[in-house]
Amino acid sequence: MTAQKQEKADAKQPDLRVVDILDPTNQIGVKLRSLYAAAQDEAIPDRFLDLLEKLDRAESMASAKVAE
Repeated sequence: MTAQKQEKADAKQPDLRVVDILDPTNQIGVKLRSLYAAAQDEAIPDRFLDLLEKLDRAESMASAKVAE
């Protein structure tokens, strides 16, 4: 993560109280948000992009046949 993205992530984090930190539900939420943020930063694998392109072509061909 770049320094700029880290600064934005730090700015978004709310002020936590001791009670919030010790709350198991809050801990789960914090970890889930962290995991989600990490997943957002990952690049989409080329293989997945290729599959999406094939699907688009197949859908285009199917809709062209229906239009005929």
